[in-house]
Amino acid sequence: MNSTDTPTPALSIVDLVILLWREKVTVIVIVAITSLIGVAYALLATPVYRAEVVMTPAGQRGQSGSLGQLGNLAALAGVNIGSGGGGAASLAVLKSREFAEEFIRELKLEAVLDEEFADPSKNGDARDALMTFVSDVRIVTEDKKGGTVTLSIFWKDPVVAANWANSYVERLNARLRDRALIEAERNVKFLQQEIANTNVVSMQQSIGRILETEMQKYMLAKGEVEYAYRIVDRAAPPKLRESPRRTLIVLIAALLGGGLATLLVLFRSGAIVLPKPTV
Repeated sequence: MNSTDTPTPALSIVDLVILLWREKVTVIVIVAITSLIGVAYALLATPVYRAEVVMTPAGQRGQSGSLGQLGNLAALAGVNIGSGGGGAASLAVLKSREFAEEFIRELKLEAVLDEEFADPSKNGDARDALMTFVSDVRIVTEDKKGGTVTLSIFWKDPVVAANWANSYVERLNARLRDRALIEAERNVKFLQQEIANTNVVSMQQSIGRILETEMQKYMLAKGEVEYAYRIVDRAAPPKLRESPRRTLIVLIAALLGGGLATLLVLFRSGAIVLPKPTV
């Protein structure tokens, strides 16, 4: 520091209040401008609504007390007699990009998503619609303590958001149910062939018990609509928007305006001095 340089005296809170009061017109104008910008953004921004489906895993199906004893034999025979709906496998499908892509394709949502989110400077791509859907539109949350899974759909139209959310879960249940029916039917045919090909009574009895289990799984899946997830609360068109939160936006804009006004007043009064560039 040069000998001619004098340190800037510290500014107390009282001095700051007095300084701001002197420059109250400047402060009011800046806060008013930033608040008006916040109001304009809050009013012009596209509203987004959140529709939710709350559900619980359907749990294990078609299992009996002898299933554990037959597990090794079924594995050797190439038959899967594990649980049907619900569980980690169903949650993985619910969160998967593959099922989301299937949903977008079946409902022909590529154009709708591209129109809403696509970058005009880039050519449309189906992968862009998928990325947008899984990151901004479809959100899956799991409450392990409560045992519930919530599917949320965020969209500008509350009715559309509710329809997509309900349809998503219905299609998931239908897909996993159809998969279970195909698997059980394949296993039943295989086990029937194995019984016919063996003359050992004990083997016939063991395979017969596995066959009975597969038949139970098949019948349960055949008659169960909510195969993977049981819906606790269906999605309804929400009344309140998720965003923008207009009051919060205007409040933040006003606070930013107050901060900018304070900096400007301090700079004009000399309380803040910009450092001189060194040569």
